[in-house]
Amino acid sequence: MLNGRSYLILCAILILVPAAAFAADPTHLFRKVVLEANCNDPMELTVTPDGRVIFVERHGRVRLWKPDTKKTVLAANVPVHANYNGSKEGSWEDGLLGIRLAPGFATNHWLYLYYSPTNASENRLSRFVLNGEELDLASEKIILRVGTQREICCHAAGSIAFDAQGNLFLSTGDNTNPFESDGYSPTDYRPRRYPFDAAKSAGNANDLRGKIVRIHPEPDGSYSIPEGNLFSKGTPKTRPEIYIMGCRNPFRISIDQHTGTLYWGEVGPDAREINPQRGPAGFDEINRATRAGNYGWPFIIADNKPYRAYDFATKTTGAAFDPKAPRNSSPNNTGPEELPPAQPAWIWYPYSLSSRFPQLGSGGRTACAGPVYYFDPQLRSARKLPAEYDHTLFIYEWVRNWIMAVKLDANGEMVSIKPFASDIKLKRPAEMELGPDGALYVIEFGTNWEKNKDSQIVRIEAVAATPD
Repeated sequence: MLNGRSYLILCAILILVPAAAFAADPTHLFRKVVLEANCNDPMELTVTPDGRVIFVERHGRVRLWKPDTKKTVLAANVPVHANYNGSKEGSWEDGLLGIRLAPGFATNHWLYLYYSPTNASENRLSRFVLNGEELDLASEKIILRVGTQREICCHAAGSIAFDAQGNLFLSTGDNTNPFESDGYSPTDYRPRRYPFDAAKSAGNANDLRGKIVRIHPEPDGSYSIPEGNLFSKGTPKTRPEIYIMGCRNPFRISIDQHTGTLYWGEVGPDAREINPQRGPAGFDEINRATRAGNYGWPFIIADNKPYRAYDFATKTTGAAFDPKAPRNSSPNNTGPEELPPAQPAWIWYPYSLSSRFPQLGSGGRTACAGPVYYFDPQLRSARKLPAEYDHTLFIYEWVRNWIMAVKLDANGEMVSIKPFASDIKLKRPAEMELGPDGALYVIEFGTNWEKNKDSQIVRIEAVAATPD
């Protein structure tokens, strides 16, 4: 699921932002329409050109909501490695994680899934054929394999997006347990502590975990490497698929279809305050990238705040990492020791009220980055968002239960951050996509960590639309 820290947060009293703290939109009203109210750990969704909503549930079900009947059918049940309903088998955050329509879906009927198979310690990006209402599991073409450790949780991510050139972006978590590093950088280099070392993955240029990869899928099921990734093909000890490295848990990503800009929410670590011997407090991030880069984790966080090297065996502190020239000296690192310069976060916020971004409130944190909306005056849809949201990025919070509208200028720079549809009550938004009708399609994950009775798929639309 989202990350291990969220589980602990939900077992305690959450400090949430009161809904009354955000004024309702004074110009336009929106409503929430429930499409499917019977869900089990829904993870990601995609909307077809004819308005069908296809979503995946972490324990393996691919489900399809039909606008003509207002009913949901089972398209497939994918065998996955997942911790089903609290059982001891499986991993907390693995399972069926991501879904996206292929470019040209109306004619090729291809769907991409990211999932954890039962027969290998890896997560797979695969392409399938959707025949009507049924996903043909026999049609699978495995595109990409991401090796993973399954000894202990956490951080799988698994969001999929395409740009206008047909390049596929996939987010992967650092596959690292954070609970024995006091909320600071989990770089435990002791023997037999591999699952507790994020330098093995996120800080490793030769590993696909803790990354956002960018590939170009080919019709035969292979892929090519687009120009401009972080490491050129043939660079020793690196993976050319890497576009962004230095991620902890990039749970939701989105691509601006007009500019190709990548946005993602980075779920950060737990420390509530600065520790001079360890480093900064924990921050979540909303990031924006127009080119490949290293975003620092587990050595750097937020606006390039450095952690300090720490010996978990002797509990002694070393020098602070250098954002301009971070080095990975982990014995679990299979890539180069010298890493690209760390890029600062675009938006970052801690548990406490942010002095830089006070609109985001305080309390628990699980940052997600949603779609960029462009108003289309030619689109005949009463559901579409109004013109004032033209060129707006939507960001959202799984813990704080809000959606924010980030207005962008012509260069993609931030103009303002304002609450969106704050009079609508949300139950932990975990995913949000724009439909062809210009409305927002949202997964509300529900109240609890798992086994929710109130998970649902909803549409947020302009109130001018006729309810159906």
